[in-house]
Amino acid sequence: MASKRRLLLTVSALAAVIAFVLGIVIIIAGVQRDEPAPPAETKEKVTLRFTYWGSFEERKAIENTMRKFSAQYPWIEVKTIQLPNSDYNTKLKAMVSSNEEPDLGYMTSELGELFASQQIFRNIYDLLERDPELDKSDFLDYLWYTSSDDYAWGVGTAGECFGLFYRRDLFQEAGVEAPPSKAINAWTWPQFVQAAQRLTLDKYGRNAADPQFDRNNIVRYGVMFETWSDPLNNFVFSNGGDWVSEDGGEFTLNSNEASEAIQKLADLVNKYHVAPSPLETKSMPSMSIALQAGLTAMTVDGQWINLDLGKAGVDYDIGVLPTLKQSVTVGVSGATVLFKSSRHPEEAWLLFKWLSDPDRALELYADGLWMPVLKKWYTDPALVAKWVDANPKAHPPGFKDAMMNQLIQYGKPSVGFYLRNQSELFPIVTEHLTPVWLGEKPAKDALNEVAGKVGAYFPKKDSINQK
Repeated sequence: MASKRRLLLTVSALAAVIAFVLGIVIIIAGVQRDEPAPPAETKEKVTLRFTYWGSFEERKAIENTMRKFSAQYPWIEVKTIQLPNSDYNTKLKAMVSSNEEPDLGYMTSELGELFASQQIFRNIYDLLERDPELDKSDFLDYLWYTSSDDYAWGVGTAGECFGLFYRRDLFQEAGVEAPPSKAINAWTWPQFVQAAQRLTLDKYGRNAADPQFDRNNIVRYGVMFETWSDPLNNFVFSNGGDWVSEDGGEFTLNSNEASEAIQKLADLVNKYHVAPSPLETKSMPSMSIALQAGLTAMTVDGQWINLDLGKAGVDYDIGVLPTLKQSVTVGVSGATVLFKSSRHPEEAWLLFKWLSDPDRALELYADGLWMPVLKKWYTDPALVAKWVDANPKAHPPGFKDAMMNQLIQYGKPSVGFYLRNQSELFPIVTEHLTPVWLGEKPAKDALNEVAGKVGAYFPKKDSINQK
């Protein structure tokens, strides 16, 4: 990165001297000396369209950041288009099929994989190679969505991971010691289950460890978790499992390690009665709201809920996730992509760089929505203070160890970054795990059935018969 900047300065200086003597425009190595930008009033007005998902608080944060961007670049207006989380892919597919795709925006890994195969995204590696201010090496290593070694169709919108969010006041009320924030002190699985039992209450005030506990009249759960891939993978990875073999050629979610981890999660619902089933969750508010309302004492969730919890003034903190065989947090992020069809690619790249730089969009980071994508914002104490220490409500005491340091030291990339055929595989896995969450089938049996259905996507067919 430094060498690129020194080269640019050298070329610019040489061009300036020769231009002064000869009065001509000099082109050296194919790089033309930049001329000062004309005043904003002389620039043609440009409108960028940016699609995203998220909560009400995320909408306010995004729109505020876009206003600041337009204040810096007054000839560029950004039209933000918030699409529903649950229907984002459907809506975006409709926009693309109607030739109304945005200039840039959020992208899910499964839809991004499909669109990338249709060559509708710009290659971010190429854009970084030509940019004098930003380099691939500046970013966290895991964030790249690629189709090949030299083609990145997207990059993580933010550095994000999972932790154990909990209500401090509810722990104190139940006399339960708070979960540790450091990986070295992480709860074992039995310690986690015991805490969840003591924190789960029925309508008579009895906890789930009480022999008289009424599992049919629960008023507060000890923990809530979601059943899409990444929340589950925190524990699959912790137990030494994965979806695929290292070379990607074998389906391995039915391995003993992976299926055991998923069974342990299902046991929280059906054996210990400390977590709601997916069917019950559908009738409940989002997990962050459930935590705010005291419907649960803990949630396994992503760092983005710091925004909502901080704004609501919740008495919460964050512990490191319980450990099975090793301490892990899944490094996850939706992608940010730039569409080839954009009529304003230079302005779209300016907005991409703006959103990637915490100094430019500090409230997105300081208020808890995002973690930076740039490495130096994790290692430079002065920069860490700008986004973590600036807002203690959105970054409670456990945040640095349980999330920020945990991501750097024990983060493992989401399967979204390396799993192929996601749009086909995710629905199959989700469907076959439903009876597991309902207590109707063991995880091992369900996942062996999945292996039998997905064999066509993997060249090593012997994975189907794993026992």
